[in-house]
Amino acid sequence: MLNSKQRAFLRGKANQMETILQVGKNGIGDMLIQQVDDALTARELIKLRVLETALLSAREAAEELAQKTQSDVVQVIGTRFILFRRNTKKPIYEFEES
Repeated sequence: MLNSKQRAFLRGKANQMETILQVGKNGIGDMLIQQVDDALTARELIKLRVLETALLSAREAAEELAQKTQSDVVQVIGTRFILFRRNTKKPIYEFEES
């Protein structure tokens, strides 16, 4: 679980990131879950987008993908959302201990 300071740090990092995956009219299937899982393992922090044709809102899609990939929802704005999952073997983002 992320605290507010960690979320703010990750939001700043994700600000310049490109959207790498999209949730479309087919919703969240096994293939999308696998792609999100692989991307989180490789990058830790990813930005996704929900298309207008999707049956889910960005918040619903973010919560469902976070649950199915054991990740944290960092932020949801409009149709975009950010997910984070620490890679325990090779972490990319380091947080200050407070």
